[in-house]
Amino acid sequence: MRKWLRWPLRLLALVALLLLGPIGVLASGKLDLDTPWHSRERSATGQAPDPAVERRAVVQVYGARIVRWRGAFGIHPWIAVKRAGADTYTTWQIMGWRARYGGNALMQGYGDAPDTHWYGAYPQLLVEHRGPEAEAMIDRIEDAVARYPWGRTYGLWPGPNSNTFVAWVAREVPALRLDLPPTAIGKDYLGPTQFLAHAPSGTGWQISVLGLAGITLARDEGLEFNVLGLGFGVDLDDLALRLPGVGKLPGPL
Repeated sequence: MRKWLRWPLRLLALVALLLLGPIGVLASGKLDLDTPWHSRERSATGQAPDPAVERRAVVQVYGARIVRWRGAFGIHPWIAVKRAGADTYTTWQIMGWRARYGGNALMQGYGDAPDTHWYGAYPQLLVEHRGPEAEAMIDRIEDAVARYPWGRTYGLWPGPNSNTFVAWVAREVPALRLDLPPTAIGKDYLGPTQFLAHAPSGTGWQISVLGLAGITLARDEGLEFNVLGLGFGVDLDDLALRLPGVGKLPGPL
């Protein structure tokens, strides 16, 4: 075999191996591939504390599988906060269709339940803080949201997308300690000119080239490699594997 063919073939073999995760998720039958998005479940799941009962501040981040076949690859995350004594939650998320129509993809919501199904997909609670530490984070989260640099730019793959947004906020607010799963495709997108950054959890570092190739080494994330947006590695802190399509095993998404 010619030497110049070896590395392309090895990369192709690696990508094929990594695609076994998403293919397995598709084959499992757990994804709804038929129901129209507008007819899917959007009810609350009871994971967010009732503001009438929990009067302390609350900060939460959720993630849920994307609609239809794309859910075999990735998730859609969002941030929810409630100040101490408040009666409602505020949420932030990126909605790509808004950018495609020339608007700001960053959407802010008031008053709605923050833990609703994402068009049929059950949301996983990725991180939660309550009390004074949560109250102290909210100002910093609001400031980071306001400074997000790609509100009018959206790319499903490799970013910037909804995972890019949540990861960016997490880097700006390291107290959040958010460990995004490998299914959060786009979390490693750092922009066209930045290649080194803190890991989203704030407990380590990552190198990434346009979100297409990179490596993360952090206490919370463990060791994770990124090849064409497909993340894989090992999380020694949680004794879990990080697998494309599957997520953390054992663990969420």
